[in-house]
Amino acid sequence: MWFLEKSLIYYPDKYLEATPADYGLAFEEVFFPTSDGMEIHGWWIPAKAGGAGRPVILWMHGNAGNISHRLHNARLLHDRLDVNLFLFDYREYGLSQGEVSEKGTYADAEGALAYLMGRPGLDSSRLIYFGRSIGAAVAVELATRRAPAGLILESPMTSIPAMARAIFPWLPVGSLLSTKYDSLAKIGQLRVPLLVLHGTADEIVPFVQGRKLFEAAGEPKRFYAIEGARHNDTYFVGGEPYLRAWETFLESLSPDEGD
Repeated sequence: MWFLEKSLIYYPDKYLEATPADYGLAFEEVFFPTSDGMEIHGWWIPAKAGGAGRPVILWMHGNAGNISHRLHNARLLHDRLDVNLFLFDYREYGLSQGEVSEKGTYADAEGALAYLMGRPGLDSSRLIYFGRSIGAAVAVELATRRAPAGLILESPMTSIPAMARAIFPWLPVGSLLSTKYDSLAKIGQLRVPLLVLHGTADEIVPFVQGRKLFEAAGEPKRFYAIEGARHNDTYFVGGEPYLRAWETFLESLSPDEGD
């Protein structure tokens, strides 16, 4: 049952098809430990001029591929927003050790956060969690353990059982799943600035799930609907307004801007 469940939820790819250097980005290769002894791989991509004083985005990706498949999106955000980025692969993805699971992804995110907190010169008051798709659920969980300066969720689901009901409405499979990623049950606990972005034509995670998660969250919060965007083309279809939504949110977190 677990093998079937895992095969329906996770699609890891071990092969890295590119590095940040292939996209013109300076980067540092990083390996860090988790609390349960796995070695996890990531990339530190500094903002321009070394990144001092700029926001730090801890990036939690979706359920397929690996960090190399996020580089085009990463370059767009890096170049437009002048932010530091830290991308890492969950266990079993890319160069990371271990076998993926819900508990494992949470441990991997905690390990990534511990690495960042130990990095010299990093300003924790400018640390933002960014989670996309299943990574949004990982980001929500991490935020319940240590609050960030801001939380950005893109194409988020409410939970895995809710996804199962949306995909297989005629089968009572939701209650049988051991994997939950129940963001809806957790989001109300948070009191951090929140931005939710979701494509109105998302064919994988229903748009209504992103709205429902947003409505359950406390203030301050913002929702940005990416008109016509599907699940994997949000930043292409979103274009300049998508980047402005990011920019406006980050500016709202700046101690110089106030609120």
